[in-house]
Amino acid sequence: MKIINAVNKEDLMRKIETINANDKEVYISLRPTLEIVFKILEKNPGLKKISCPQSLYLQVSKKVFKFLNGRGIEITPGEFTAGRPPKYDDETIAQIISKRRNGNTAKQISEEMNIPLRTVYFYLKKEKI
Repeated sequence: MKIINAVNKEDLMRKIETINANDKEVYISLRPTLEIVFKILEKNPGLKKISCPQSLYLQVSKKVFKFLNGRGIEITPGEFTAGRPPKYDDETIAQIISKRRNGNTAKQISEEMNIPLRTVYFYLKKEKI
């Protein structure tokens, strides 16, 4: 899979030039428009799949879907996530939640686990506890 991360449309159009004819899948970090799709297919007419971020996939126009479906090309939300990776693993988060359910205050959890109080509140709010 060819991964193309771009800041803006112009940057993406330049980076599309690096696609090889043997790349069967392409992931782009921007919303695919007809212009972008045309450029990608110009570089690789044998393409089978285009992916983009989930949030942008929901904004792809019906024209793009129709165009790609008519050519047997699949468009899917990518499996990549944006943003900074989480600092605490699932086990640590589960411990925070467990301690809260056992009656510990957020401040006690913060001090005991050496985690910032705001972070403890964040995870408790996220889990609706």
